[in-house]
Amino acid sequence: MTALTPRPTARPVHAARTAFVGPESRLSFPRVVRSEWIKITSLRSTVWSLLMIVLSGVGLSLLLAATMESAGLPDGPSVGFTLTTVTLGVMFGQIVAAVLGVLAISGEYSTGMIRSTLTAVPTRLPVLAAKAVVLFVLVVAVGLVTLVGAWAATYPLFAAAGIATSLAEPGFFVAILGAATYLGLTAVFALGIGTLLRSAAGGVATVLGVILGLPLFLPLAALAFDWVADVGPFLFTSAGEAMAALPLDAPAGTAPVSGGPLEPWAAGLVVLAWTGVSLVLAGLSLRRRDA
Repeated sequence: MTALTPRPTARPVHAARTAFVGPESRLSFPRVVRSEWIKITSLRSTVWSLLMIVLSGVGLSLLLAATMESAGLPDGPSVGFTLTTVTLGVMFGQIVAAVLGVLAISGEYSTGMIRSTLTAVPTRLPVLAAKAVVLFVLVVAVGLVTLVGAWAATYPLFAAAGIATSLAEPGFFVAILGAATYLGLTAVFALGIGTLLRSAAGGVATVLGVILGLPLFLPLAALAFDWVADVGPFLFTSAGEAMAALPLDAPAGTAPVSGGPLEPWAAGLVVLAWTGVSLVLAGLSLRRRDA
């Protein structure tokens, strides 16, 4: 007799697919954000960069507050004077934020990890959006901690001199929030440039050229072309300074810090436009070019 061996029942193809394409296995945008959060925050360079923003911001503010007598004290409490001291570290912080933004994407291109990332997310654009969200939230949070920390560190010195300013002063905390937002947008702007150029050196050089080079070159160009002076307030850095300034209609004597003819909200739109153009160009490059 021949034993009959039962044939294994073939599993329907659609059933096999269903096992892998359940709701728990779908690649959603929050999962991409979580992945990018882990990648960015697990890098030592990120930790050191964020720490440099905090230490430089608080340290420079304390240094200026300690030498405020030589700088000339205002007569009585001055929101603008305190704001100048507290936001002094933003000048250095924007450089660190720019480098961090470029390295967030150029590092993956240099190691080849970008191929694995784009294979996992074939539509590609969610990767760029997730990196932008993570960088913005991270840098804004650290910037806000830095600025509030600078205010808290310098408050005793200003209180002893009789010129202390409370966070509740009209426009003061809004200006601090604007400065922190500017740092976050700087990192996202640099992310777009880094994605477009795919090079750490080229990306950092380009972003620093926009942030530091254009403000230095513009006065020279204005000597030859009068209309160039009108472009000044719309530069990335100039608009960023206006975001960290008090409103133009602030009471006289309270706002020695001026971002130019732009209100803080209008300056924010200018910086947002720079950042948006950077991300759009980066998105087009990411979709059309091979990894």
